[in-house]
Amino acid sequence: QVQLVESGGGVVQAGGSLRLSCAASGRTFSSLAMGWFRQAPGKERELVARITWSGTYYADSLKGRFTISRDNAKNTVYLQMNSLKPEDTAVYYCAAAPSGSELRRGYWGQGTQVTVSS
Repeated sequence: QVQLVESGGGVVQAGGSLRLSCAASGRTFSSLAMGWFRQAPGKERELVARITWSGTYYADSLKGRFTISRDNAKNTVYLQMNSLKPEDTAVYYCAAAPSGSELRRGYWGQGTQVTVSS
């Protein structure tokens, strides 16, 4: 079992920045693939970014604005979001799994709301 707790969401003006954090417990963190997903009202949940032993992956539309990183000593994964746009408004979820391809079927946090005002 893996427990995930996200934090760092909030309300920010367009062009601003936020850093989301996801603290993991229950399993050796360094062995896990970690990812961030988001879900806007009326839309499907989409992958934002993931980080595995082999590297990072970003959704094409977010490259250059979002950065995923992890601190294995703190069992935490981060999502730095810059130049935020109103269309980035969503609930952001952290996910963990043994591999990147399994993230959607893995463990999930409760989500944190990000609202970008225009």
